[in-house]
Amino acid sequence: MTPFIRLHKDDDVVIARTQLIGGTSIESITTRGLIPPGHKVAARALNTGDAVRRYNQIIGFASKPIAPGEHVHTHNLDMGPDKGDFARDYAFGADVKPAPARREASFMGIKRADGRVATRNYIGVLTSVNCSATAARAIADHFSRQTNPLALAAFPNVDGVVALTHGTGCGMDDKGMGMQILERTLTGYATHANFAAVLVVGLGCEANQINAWLATGNLSEGDNFRVFNIQDTGGTRKTVDKGIGLINEMLPRANAVQREPCSASHITIGLQCGGSDGYSGISANPALGAAVDLLVAHGGTAILSETPEVYGAEHLLTRRAVRREVGEKLVERIKWWEHYTEINGGEMNNNPSPGNKAGGLTTILEKSLGAVAKGGTSNLEAVYEYAQPVDTHGFVYMDTPGYDPVSATGQVAGGANLICFTTGRGSAYGCAPSPSLKLATNSALWRKQEEDMDINCGEIIDGASTVAEMGQRIFELVLATASGEKSKSEAHGYGQNEFVPWQVGAVM
Repeated sequence: MTPFIRLHKDDDVVIARTQLIGGTSIESITTRGLIPPGHKVAARALNTGDAVRRYNQIIGFASKPIAPGEHVHTHNLDMGPDKGDFARDYAFGADVKPAPARREASFMGIKRADGRVATRNYIGVLTSVNCSATAARAIADHFSRQTNPLALAAFPNVDGVVALTHGTGCGMDDKGMGMQILERTLTGYATHANFAAVLVVGLGCEANQINAWLATGNLSEGDNFRVFNIQDTGGTRKTVDKGIGLINEMLPRANAVQREPCSASHITIGLQCGGSDGYSGISANPALGAAVDLLVAHGGTAILSETPEVYGAEHLLTRRAVRREVGEKLVERIKWWEHYTEINGGEMNNNPSPGNKAGGLTTILEKSLGAVAKGGTSNLEAVYEYAQPVDTHGFVYMDTPGYDPVSATGQVAGGANLICFTTGRGSAYGCAPSPSLKLATNSALWRKQEEDMDINCGEIIDGASTVAEMGQRIFELVLATASGEKSKSEAHGYGQNEFVPWQVGAVM
């Protein structure tokens, strides 16, 4: 096995498979100095201003002369004088391909009365505003299997009672974009298939008035959906007691379910990557992409997101757009983000993070080219704004920030009933009510943080597995998890604190 990985014959760099010392022979060159694992090595001489290619795509420009065998990173590679603003061929629909032959697979799901299918069976406690968060958590804590196991002892089919609180809901324009996003997010969770019942707790005087939200979301109270305010109830203790009483009424109905065979077409996966490294675009991301192609062939849905982390690679997605307007909507969202970062004093290359750079990623262009691999090769069927209901099967896109909890919150609001999360530096993320699977990009991470990782895609780097083989394993793990098998993050109790709706606009 070679000490390096060449991704394309025309690439200007190769990737260190393990740490390389100076004098290591790579193709017809010799490395100069220490090269960390996952980092780039120049495969040829590069002059200042030369475009540098990885995946046969531009990842940046040489900021100084680079000799063959030299370490290529932030000290000699940047976005160029135009900060990555170079021509890209969007070629809308050029790579659209015939739909794959339909395949059939099943998982043990929970069928709701309205035809939706769940992968989990929770009761949720939502809040309209941060001011009611403490009361909501106290209600859910009463039903904790760790501190009060008797509360749910008679309801084994209920996965738990979770409080999903947030830090906004007031001090904002009640008709603005931020409020629209919050309302969409809360509606998506209130109607999520993985919730058997939902309780919403407000304060009473907030900008996000519960009655106005109910009207906007076409929601109404019923046996399994109840709302009330602290101010109307008479205080915190009375609110907590009332919430506990309402959930006790909901529990027998929520428990009256059983898992049964369901088509894999009912699975919707939110695709995430966090703590990416130089291996992400070689191992876990393309392996997840292979699993996505399998899911799509089975009629399921996968949601790619994190718009700041597809920046510079969006042309690879527009080529797969089934209609020109689908590709144009993605480009429009990219342009929105360029404007949004500019007016806030930033730029798109503020992403990658320090951890990404330590792992070998230099520019957002490089990070994005690896990130889009999570989406496989299937046609791009639709583009959604944050937290919009995903009503199209197949591979779709949702505009979200790159910050993983915010991004995944939007995907779950859109209907994702499972999350797949790749990581190279490590992650302890979890999600409720949708289980989250974490995929390690390298074996060193797997060995160090196995208690948080669900599968080791580092076997691809090690030569022990192929991308296709790992994709099949991921797909099978998705089916098992959707059937009720617990993910590592679920075993640790993650999920309640990771509900983070996207906050946009002035705090007033």
